[in-house]
Amino acid sequence: MIVTIDGVAASGKSSVSSGVARALGIPYLSSGLLYRAATLFALEDHADLSDQGAVLAALGTHPVRLEPLAEGNRVWQNGRDLTPELHSTRVDHGVSAIAVLPGVRAWVNEQLRQVPPPFVAEGRDMGTNVFPHAGAKFYLTASPRVRARRRAQERPEDVDAIEAALIRRDDLDRVQSAPAADAVVIDTGPLDLDGVIGKVLAGVQRHRAGQ
Repeated sequence: MIVTIDGVAASGKSSVSSGVARALGIPYLSSGLLYRAATLFALEDHADLSDQGAVLAALGTHPVRLEPLAEGNRVWQNGRDLTPELHSTRVDHGVSAIAVLPGVRAWVNEQLRQVPPPFVAEGRDMGTNVFPHAGAKFYLTASPRVRARRRAQERPEDVDAIEAALIRRDDLDRVQSAPAADAVVIDTGPLDLDGVIGKVLAGVQRHRAGQ
């Protein structure tokens, strides 16, 4: 079984995927952490984030391992746990530029496809590009303001500034981040976390019943 959960930035994909994975008793895969790891390596190597060759060179010298756990993924570089560094503001600002590079997307997708199912796969194009054969697909969305308020609870930043950054991010991600034709679209704005998880689990159950 493969469940895909895609959506716009800060729509709650990681939290929802983790909750769904725990309820189903399977791991979840965070594609976003791999894109963030690629961004971190490029920044540390002082590479031009728009230079695909330079970014891929940085990836070639920094082998990583994604640890897919239901309670939250971790990314390792040898014995270094990169995870705490991957949600920094500087990575936030660079990850969209990295994510549009075809070579980086191919690198991320290859890491994900090496993981045997079952799992919940979270990202932006899991249901359209990486796992198009997945049976249960979901797409999470919410207004930029709602997402900014949620993110402001996690980081000491101004809501208006976060909202402006998310709108820019949405524009950059527009090509990559689109719902699959057979995905269930869920507006997370009026729902709490448990409510979104419940909707996804109900959709999974309907898929199982229809098999």
